[in-house]
Amino acid sequence: MTSKNTSVSATIEEAPATSAEHSSGSTAEQVHYRFEKVGDVEVFYREAGDPAAPTVLLLHGFAASSYMWRDVIEALADGYHVVAPDLPAFGFTQSPARGEYEYTFANLTKTIDRFTEQLKLDRYAIAVHDYGAPVGWRLAVAHPSKVTAIISQNGNAYEEGLSKGWEPIQTYWNTPSQANREALSDFPTPASIKWQYVEGVSDTSVVAPDAYTLEGTQISQPGMADIQLDLLLDYATNVAKYPEFQAYFREQQPPLLAVWGKHDPFFLPPGAEAWKRDIPQADIRFYDTGHFALETHGDVIIPVMREFLDKHLKA
Repeated sequence: MTSKNTSVSATIEEAPATSAEHSSGSTAEQVHYRFEKVGDVEVFYREAGDPAAPTVLLLHGFAASSYMWRDVIEALADGYHVVAPDLPAFGFTQSPARGEYEYTFANLTKTIDRFTEQLKLDRYAIAVHDYGAPVGWRLAVAHPSKVTAIISQNGNAYEEGLSKGWEPIQTYWNTPSQANREALSDFPTPASIKWQYVEGVSDTSVVAPDAYTLEGTQISQPGMADIQLDLLLDYATNVAKYPEFQAYFREQQPPLLAVWGKHDPFFLPPGAEAWKRDIPQADIRFYDTGHFALETHGDVIIPVMREFLDKHLKA
């Protein structure tokens, strides 16, 4: 990986809209595209809405970026303060090369935690997807009083949710040999990313190519495949923490909405249903689509998200 993700971030850096005075529009709903320096990481983020309104922190997963939340941001910005960062090694965030930054979920969480502190986000709902889920769960466990509500779009926290697709990855966790790492070499590739977007979708013509093409470009940067395989290996630490995350759910009883593509090749519906054990009032909904449910069913999912937030954050 080249230091600072220069090949992808250059396009954004050339654009002037990295601060309020350079952004067009005068309404609170205007989306701003900014960077926040957090240690050695330049975190790129999208922000919209009145900072005095309830905050919603949007945490994307693999293989995505804050771009996945584009329609959600637009739909929420009239009533909420919406903040969507790109995690280190994703999107337009500029992060150090492998060996200069620890690409683990603990460290990604540390960076995002400091990001929220620097932006003075004292309380926030979290909306999570895939990798963004364990980052969100770690934030919630560390700061239970800060998290006001949870929305999970195929963001798992239960072993029941892990499909057979995880078996070669679990082999890598158990024996992190070079051979087992090489067996997963097709995971961080543009073709694999596209597959994750279209698998489980009955009509793939409704999946816009923008997101998987952008992420395919990102993952093709020098060194990025190794970073993603490092994160894949470290995902085992999230599964080890599932009991801790579940204890948080039971003890804190946060309002929780799960909106789940039921044909997800990685995270199965039982992983969403399991929340009912710990949060009996959890709202669990399934949709006839795959891993990236918002890409195909945003028109029906986003109003459900808005209704949930209006109920629990504006009562």
